[in-house]
Amino acid sequence: MNRPTHVRGLPQPPPALVGHGREEDPGPGPGPGAHADSSSSPGPRPGPGKPADHGRDTVAPSGHDRATDPPVAPDAALRAELRERTADLQRLKAEYDNYRKRVHRDRLAVGEIAVANVLSGLLPVLDSLAEAGEQGEVTGGFQRVAQALHTELGALGLQPVGTVGAPFDPLIHEAVTYTPDDRLEDSVCTAVLRQGYRVGDRLLRPAQVSVTGKPPAAAVETPAKRPTVLPSKRP
Repeated sequence: MNRPTHVRGLPQPPPALVGHGREEDPGPGPGPGAHADSSSSPGPRPGPGKPADHGRDTVAPSGHDRATDPPVAPDAALRAELRERTADLQRLKAEYDNYRKRVHRDRLAVGEIAVANVLSGLLPVLDSLAEAGEQGEVTGGFQRVAQALHTELGALGLQPVGTVGAPFDPLIHEAVTYTPDDRLEDSVCTAVLRQGYRVGDRLLRPAQVSVTGKPPAAAVETPAKRPTVLPSKRP
């Protein structure tokens, strides 16, 4: 029951203790999970099907964020870069393949040149063996050595050039003598004076041969026409 505040001499109670009307039961206190600050006003309750936002402040997007355009998809840039890198790799692979082929070709050429130089130095030895064989001096153990030498040189790629009865080829034959024969249409090697040799496509030495073939046509000499000299007129 309220006390009168207009009587003098009586202390006035603080306004917080004076109630207006019937005091309501505050009910059970807040649980342990409630906020300690009772001065903050509770926000609107979430509707059905919406999660409640407990104490989380909602920040409205600023005007700068709304004006920013969405990022462009990087697919086009990635594809262009991928094509560029692929072209670089293909070009690098082609250059490496060409380099590898060139190195392999150079190695083969260097090996062939080295073998050709060694075999060229052995050609006089083969000529001496051929002359000794014609005189019947290659016999016994010396003959076996000569046969082994020919076998090993053949394994290195040495091939003889020039045989009797073969058509004359100026690229691999060197004609020492020529005998005309009306019965022949083409020139033929009738004798091999010195054997020629080759290694693969490289000719080490042409074969010296005697050639027999059709006689060359005689050149018909025609008298040269003398210029006609007109008599000069005397004044």
